Amino acid sequence: MSNIVRIIISSLLLLGTVALFWFSQWGWGIAGIFITIIAWVTVFFNENMLIAQWFLRKENMAQAKRWLSNIKNYETQLISAQHGYYHMLLGILESQHAPLQSEKYFKKALALGLHMDHNVAMAKLSLAGVAMAKRNKREAEKLLGEAKKADKNKLLADQIKMMKEQMSMMDKQQFRYSR
Repeated sequence: MSNIVRIIISSLLLLGTVALFWFSQWGWGIAGIFITIIAWVTVFFNENMLIAQWFLRKENMAQAKRWLSNIKNYETQLISAQHGYYHMLLGILESQHAPLQSEKYFKKALALGLHMDHNVAMAKLSLAGVAMAKRNKREAEKLLGEAKKADKNKLLADQIKMMKEQMSMMDKQQFRYSR
């Protein structure tokens, strides 16, 4: 359902709730307030995205993918602020099966814009992992530096440190095989 339809339905629910209070139907009016709030929340936060994030936190990737697949046309169903997060969730799901294929989703998420710094850091960290898998050390180092800079609250400090250790192991392996 597009956002314009959601806004129209939410506005009609709001008018109906006001009418219920006007005609002294207090019980139904209070119930109408809750329904109207839920309807307005779905305008700004798509319910499919919220449920998919919940399943991702529970590490149920199959259910998360099923809920994300309910979004057929993300440009009409989501507000523009959620476009980047949609692609980021797709990238996270794709990285479970084909890590090299997830690169396009993370790049598109960064291009569309992520508003929270730790999400930008996570996307760049994931891209650094893909660059390491492709044996592109220079790009991986650059992306790790950007991820460290974007991670202001140090939420991903352990993962960044572990990735740098893996890069140093990669150097040792190349040195050993080059002899």
